[in-house]
Amino acid sequence: MTVPDYDADLPVHVERVLADFVREAGAAIRDTEPAFEPGLDALSAFVLGGGKRLRPTFAWWAWRGAGGDPAGPHAEGVLQAVASLELIQACALIHDDVMDSSDSRRGSPTVHMAFAKRHADAGLLGSAATFGLSAAILIGDLALAWAEDMFAGAALPAETLAAARPAWRAMRTEVMAGQYLDVHTQAVGDTSIEAALRIDKLKTAAYTVQRPLHLGAALAGADDRTIRTLLDLGGDLGIAFQLRDDLLGVFGDPSVTGKPAGDDLREGKRTLLLALALRGAREQNRDAEGRLIAAAIGNAALTESDVDDVRQALVDVGAVDAVERRITELTATALATLDRAALAEPAAARLGELAARATQRNY
Repeated sequence: MTVPDYDADLPVHVERVLADFVREAGAAIRDTEPAFEPGLDALSAFVLGGGKRLRPTFAWWAWRGAGGDPAGPHAEGVLQAVASLELIQACALIHDDVMDSSDSRRGSPTVHMAFAKRHADAGLLGSAATFGLSAAILIGDLALAWAEDMFAGAALPAETLAAARPAWRAMRTEVMAGQYLDVHTQAVGDTSIEAALRIDKLKTAAYTVQRPLHLGAALAGADDRTIRTLLDLGGDLGIAFQLRDDLLGVFGDPSVTGKPAGDDLREGKRTLLLALALRGAREQNRDAEGRLIAAAIGNAALTESDVDDVRQALVDVGAVDAVERRITELTATALATLDRAALAEPAAARLGELAARATQRNY
């Protein structure tokens, strides 16, 4: 039997196991409850309709770096275990769009908007908006349930899955705590640097980089020192990744990001970029810029022209340069930690490439 070249074609193989799983997981309920078929189709389309596959990629290369053998008998099981992270990502994004009242994702209507339209087009009873929100919550819940099924059903020895359970449990709790902290911070209007960094650590660093690295290394039986080093690496790199995403949320090209420019401003996200901007405006006595930026946070009526004005203010008070410096510093620290981790090749080189790609300036 030919052994798949997982290393060379990792995204293709992640896509393959995801497609196989969502088809099989939905087969029985699709046959018995045809009314739920649109929900199954929506989740399948969401999971398979794009995304960088960063989380399974970080997890795979941590597994490889800690001694995982892509030609060994457990490679396919590891692939399924790490690919299950994409179902947690689907849950988080679908629910995030509900919480942020977002209209589009990846250039298409968000799940709740699509189901609201389905309700309206069919002339169903009740509120189309409420139906859409309810459907999205349930579809996101299904993604989370399926993530557990996919992880637990991976063809791996029980002791291997048990070793990875602490990372799996911690990641799921941390991302939910980070999501709550995000909405709570918006609700109380906390624009402090400390609050922004707490959200970045929980909602992105832990969930996007730290725990996937932890999970992959644990699946390979890595020792505590290696796992601690990878957690340090993932903390710095994950925050750098979020800071880059914060910049894209204001300056990004909608054709690349898949969301309208300035949506983070309209949604009222308390990012480090905005926290640094408000502090910079105070320290520099730039009251006009400070008022402009503060008034934009959470203003759903911002026009493209308004967003352009805020962008210029963010540049003028030095916030953009300050965030860029932090990204550079955090990425450098992460790469130095990667060197200390002494991971097997080609994993070390691939993780270095991932770090550069995830934090590079692209707006």
